[in-house]
Amino acid sequence: MQPTTLCRPLDCTYCYLPLRKTRHVMPVTVAEAVAGPVNTWAREDPRFEVVWHGGEPLSAGREHLARLMAPFRGAKHSVQTNAALIDDAWCEFFAARDVAVGVSLDGPEEMNSRRITRAGHPAYRVIRRGIDRLRHHSIHFDVIAVVSAPDPARAADLYGFFAGLGCRTLGVNIEEHEGVNTARHDLSRAAEFWEALTAAWQARPVIQVREVSRVLDFARTILDGDGDGDGEGASVVASSPARSPWDPLPTITYDGGVVLLSPELANFHDRRLGDFTTGNVLHTGLKVLLAEAEQRTRWLPEFWRGVDACKATCSYFDFCGGAHPANRYFEHNGRMDGTRTRYCTASKIALFEGVTRHAHAHGH
Repeated sequence: MQPTTLCRPLDCTYCYLPLRKTRHVMPVTVAEAVAGPVNTWAREDPRFEVVWHGGEPLSAGREHLARLMAPFRGAKHSVQTNAALIDDAWCEFFAARDVAVGVSLDGPEEMNSRRITRAGHPAYRVIRRGIDRLRHHSIHFDVIAVVSAPDPARAADLYGFFAGLGCRTLGVNIEEHEGVNTARHDLSRAAEFWEALTAAWQARPVIQVREVSRVLDFARTILDGDGDGDGEGASVVASSPARSPWDPLPTITYDGGVVLLSPELANFHDRRLGDFTTGNVLHTGLKVLLAEAEQRTRWLPEFWRGVDACKATCSYFDFCGGAHPANRYFEHNGRMDGTRTRYCTASKIALFEGVTRHAHAHGH
């Protein structure tokens, strides 16, 4: 859910969002339209989660965000925030509604050079101030860090910082060429970076590293098979993440548009593919849009052709499942049927190689 397009007070130089300086706010009617089917799904699955993201959600203000959350019943709420606006009142808001908090921070102060305020000043201190408020109120939080140029020499410092920060989990995003961000960085040592990060985590496994867990969980699935007892290749294929039913991961834009699979496509428009939406919840129910996604989403057939091409040509497909739509689109000149992307190289292939290389070297 995108409560607002505005990101305040930060203006990170690697941000992909096209409308981050404009304050479009989600009407309550959009939240009400989404809450209808979501409340039913949440009753069926208590793990159901509504994530408020796609700008700085706290920029919507406490009163308005409360009105947007009010129609939902039973679903868990979470926010992904830059933490700069967090104060005691926001902490009380999170605690009263049992809202899970994810914070965006790139590591020690010197690793945050691309996280700046609208005035061009370093944002680290205001982010830490918000984190300190969370810790003061004993509110658990997770972290997503963006790494622009993966350097194995910095991996241990990165992990050590977050291990001491008090977060529960760490997600590491290698900076991507997508949206309005067209920067390209050296990815040649990405596998070494992931290997060094895995080593730092294993030496002190006090927090979960999302990407390392993904590789280890995949390896565990392959080694355990699918429970058919024979341990042969058929079980490997059946249990592979790439063989799972596709998860549409619907993103609801501020005006009710529904974007599938890649939240990063929200608020973009292409002359050939349109606005990437499957429809709008103010006109058609979310349940119908998801059920008829294949017929209603103009770019999906082209994307599936790209996934099939990945499957036919890439030995990492079982782990990856095919490049994300946004990465394909922005890296392949507006096409969804391309194959390997820089995202694949740094965040899938190099990740897999780095983690497994460490495991082999240490006999795990």
